[in-house]
Amino acid sequence: TLGSPRQVPRRGTSIMSVMSNATRVTRLYRHSLKTCLSWAVMRDVFYPERDRIRAMFEKNKSLRDPGAIERAIEDGEKTLDGYAHPDPYTVPSSYGGSKYARNPPPPGIEILYDFGRERGTTPGPDGHYR
Repeated sequence: TLGSPRQVPRRGTSIMSVMSNATRVTRLYRHSLKTCLSWAVMRDVFYPERDRIRAMFEKNKSLRDPGAIERAIEDGEKTLDGYAHPDPYTVPSSYGGSKYARNPPPPGIEILYDFGRERGTTPGPDGHYR
């Protein structure tokens, strides 16, 4: 509501606990998939794991009790922390990847639209170049 103070997390409180449950679940799902992709880079291994993660989220979709929802989200966050990869996968061409800024673009090239008619390249009627 208007005029209400903005919620600021206290020291030692996760930023995730201040967000709405829908936002927390969405972020938890996306981070779960990204963490899974760090462990299983090959798509044929990743897809079954993705389906398993989705089934876990679908199982808790029908929860209505706020306490049960909070416990399920916290359990998911703890599980995600346990699966954190020590060296997460980074796309080679993105920031932090092995190909990031390896081949910088070439310097600017000037295009001459009057090629062959520049000063000093065309002979005049007397045979001298102008």
